[in-house]
Amino acid sequence: MAKVISAKPISIKEANAFIAEHHRHHRPTTRNNGKWALAAVNSSGEVVGVVIASSPVSATYMDGVTIELTRLCVKEGAPKGACSFLLSKCCAIWRSMGGERVITYTLASESGASLKGAGWKMSGTVKPHKRWQNKSKTDGIERTKLQIYEVVKHRWIRALAEAI
Repeated sequence: MAKVISAKPISIKEANAFIAEHHRHHRPTTRNNGKWALAAVNSSGEVVGVVIASSPVSATYMDGVTIELTRLCVKEGAPKGACSFLLSKCCAIWRSMGGERVITYTLASESGASLKGAGWKMSGTVKPHKRWQNKSKTDGIERTKLQIYEVVKHRWIRALAEAI
């Protein structure tokens, strides 16, 4: 029998605690940043995955109708399709709020299978840069240099005018 998962709202603080424990290569969002978070819960009530939706990091996408999924994490042994499930739920929620598109990023070393499975399209490649270093000069927030800043990433987009 297949494992069943459902979605439930979760606080960003709780989602970040899950990310701190289970994410392969990323830390929690800074200062519990985000608009909302969603958890995937198995039939026993255990959280098996989380996603955090935020305002887009890039000013290019700050148009009021685009949201960025800044963290997606499922624990090892989560039911197959948990990532695609969370991605699809976020798209449905954002669409119901009047949103038009959702973006996210993966490392170039990741296949993007969950995104493809949820109907997303790769829209670009982001090369490593050091622009994050200058942000502390403008906002006064010190940023730790992370390895994640030094790798190529792929941008993925889901236009919500399409069927979900």
